[in-house]
Amino acid sequence: MNKINIYQIAKSSNDEFNKIIEDFIKMSSKYSKIEIHNLFNKKIAKAQTISDIEAKKSYSEVFEPFLNSGYNIALDVLGKRVDSFEFAKLLQNSAVINFYIGGAYGFEANFLQKCDKKISLSELTFAHKIANIVLLEQVFRGLCINNNHPYHK
Repeated sequence: MNKINIYQIAKSSNDEFNKIIEDFIKMSSKYSKIEIHNLFNKKIAKAQTISDIEAKKSYSEVFEPFLNSGYNIALDVLGKRVDSFEFAKLLQNSAVINFYIGGAYGFEANFLQKCDKKISLSELTFAHKIANIVLLEQVFRGLCINNNHPYHK
């Protein structure tokens, strides 16, 4: 059983999206341990009011400590588009898989270069909660594909 971490620049909240997120985590728990890490601090809040460059720099500072702990996949609009079967293969790459969802201004190019893979969920930009749900659904679908569960059909 592998572990999947989702690191995102977001404040923790308890709203109607959380039930859906929790449901996907629970359904996936048979195959993988999934944790969501909301990363937001005063430095990020301030940086976002200064410029996109400062904001991206502050995102990298909170993300980079986690880069040494597994296979790192950044979700980026310019990343490679993959289908569900290619996505499922990504979930086989490591005992620990880290997904990164950037802040309002995306990622620094330097951070993206440090990641093992850059993928796009869509050409559309999603709010964090929506991106989270889409990602978790694809994680569950990929785990089902990898474990011959009929969900993906």
